Amino acid sequence: MEEPDAEPPLMVVPGVDSAARQLCFEWGPAEMLVCETLFGGRGGGEGRPSSSCVFVVRKDQDIYIQTLRKLFNESHGIFIGLQRSEEEFAGKSRKTQLVQVSKNYRSVIRACMEDMHQAAVSARDPALHSQYSTQVSILSAMELIWNLCEILFVEAAVAGPLLLRLLDWVRLHVCDVDNMVREVLSSENPSKHELFWNVVDVFVLQGRMDEARHLLSKEASANPTSVNMCRILDDLMKKMPVPSLGNTQTLTEMELKWQHWHEECQRYLQDGTFASNSHMESICKILLGDENAILEKKELMTTWYHFLVTRLLYSHPTVKPMELRFYAQSSMDLFLGGESSPEPLDTILMAAFEFELHQVIKECSIALSNWWFVAHLTDLLDHCKLLQSHNLYFGSNMREFLLLEYASGLFSHYSLWQLGVDYFDHCPEYGRVYLELHIERIPLNTEQKALKVLRICEQRQMHEQVRSICKIMAMKALRNNRLGSALSWSIRAKDAAFATLISDRFLKDYCEKGCFSDLDLIDNLGPSMLLSDRLTFLGKYREFHRLYGEKRFSEAAKLLLMLMTAHIAPCSFWMTLLTDALPLLEQKEVIFSAEQTYELMRCLEDLTAGKSDKQKFQDDDVETMKVEMLRLALARNLARVIVKEGTLEGS
Repeated sequence: MEEPDAEPPLMVVPGVDSAARQLCFEWGPAEMLVCETLFGGRGGGEGRPSSSCVFVVRKDQDIYIQTLRKLFNESHGIFIGLQRSEEEFAGKSRKTQLVQVSKNYRSVIRACMEDMHQAAVSARDPALHSQYSTQVSILSAMELIWNLCEILFVEAAVAGPLLLRLLDWVRLHVCDVDNMVREVLSSENPSKHELFWNVVDVFVLQGRMDEARHLLSKEASANPTSVNMCRILDDLMKKMPVPSLGNTQTLTEMELKWQHWHEECQRYLQDGTFASNSHMESICKILLGDENAILEKKELMTTWYHFLVTRLLYSHPTVKPMELRFYAQSSMDLFLGGESSPEPLDTILMAAFEFELHQVIKECSIALSNWWFVAHLTDLLDHCKLLQSHNLYFGSNMREFLLLEYASGLFSHYSLWQLGVDYFDHCPEYGRVYLELHIERIPLNTEQKALKVLRICEQRQMHEQVRSICKIMAMKALRNNRLGSALSWSIRAKDAAFATLISDRFLKDYCEKGCFSDLDLIDNLGPSMLLSDRLTFLGKYREFHRLYGEKRFSEAAKLLLMLMTAHIAPCSFWMTLLTDALPLLEQKEVIFSAEQTYELMRCLEDLTAGKSDKQKFQDDDVETMKVEMLRLALARNLARVIVKEGTLEGS
């Protein structure tokens, strides 16, 4: 278990005896339940927790395994491609495409399994080695189940090709004997090797006739007395009819050929052709489909489903899909023989052979440690139109339910949550609601991550979430005294109240420092300044300073007067504005007209008249001096204006 960085405030589970052991909990930010067990009787004083254990219980632990990242990332691309291609294919081409998608999923599982195997081999820590080995077993079982579902449901192989597909399935997944085969074939004299006939048996049991015949030729070369038996057995293997993938022969033709071949095998066995060699006699019995002879090789087959496919190969090669259930059940009973009960994997495979699709999904959901497998398999089967009639009682269909569960698990990971967004997008009924709920719980650790989340919300017109994210980031920036960033986020959130608050902070900083921070942002507010009156004032006041700096005094004077007379400026800032007018009043050239000067005088009087005698008494000498200087400057400017205007009228 992982310990959290900081212990959250905990709540006692209702109904627990407070005098005894207590179980407390608190929901964490990412689908985690933080639990603490308190032992009140030890260590601390009365009512105080003593020794405590903090645990983190995660909803889907597998997503934190680094080596499984390839599985999640690469399968995401396959999933998205499948959703987008739905309208592009129809009929046979659609079926071919779905089979290819299934193979792509399996290749990702296998690649991930190989990586996990390498990690297990190189792991020095026994616990880590055990964890990786367990994951290899799980991934192997996943590929085994998926491959069978591909054959039975996606490709929907018919009688004839069905057996060939099942043979490929067994050869791919039952590979415990590969080491034995390599050992025998690499020896100087394979036919004298103690495991030689075991390897021949394995090839026959898996229908690998060419390889079995190749080994028999070595036996014939090394043992002249068995040349005739080897030749006859080789001929039987060579002539064995097999179904074709194409339409080159009908099932009736196949069955007739197989019957003639079967009778020939029976004749040689009854004639005692192989009586002098028990190994060849046993192989001939297997070719005849003798269940007892096949079961004698139980250790070489290792699994009941290998026995099933071998049994079908030599007794019913034209088996139809709907007949599989009967052969599968009897094969499992014969192979296990009451010695052991079926494992979860056996139950899943049996459900597949019985074409109980929903049972397969249910059993996989119970047995496997994450939702990846059932979510992607169900989505693929849904595209095959095999789940259309199955809706869950609360309204959603099975595909959407499983995808929602899988995507919810991804959202508990610090980076895989981005994959979860696309899965929610392709859940038409509840995907939007789930996305809105989960995206609000993503920890916004950095501005880069916040912008990424924001872009996702904006692309989907999730206006409430956009505002929420912007407000959170604006508040974080404000706490860190990053006013520019805070203002930028509040503008994105279109939060007038917060923009007003930050604008006031900008103005307060200006009064204290005599300059603005984040000039680039304020200079380029544009239409955004209309969000609030205070933000408008901030933008216009900065424009006044820019005009003044460019010596455009007349424009600056008009703007300054407008800010006061239009009541855009807060009253608390009037003295600052009037003080800013002083340099303009003292210019050699007359800037303010008589009318403008009167307006400034009125503003000054309104400012001083609005204060009570007590406030005036409390004002410091600096403020009093400013007022006197302003009155003097205004009076002087008015006199200069009157003289100038009178001179102009006289001329």
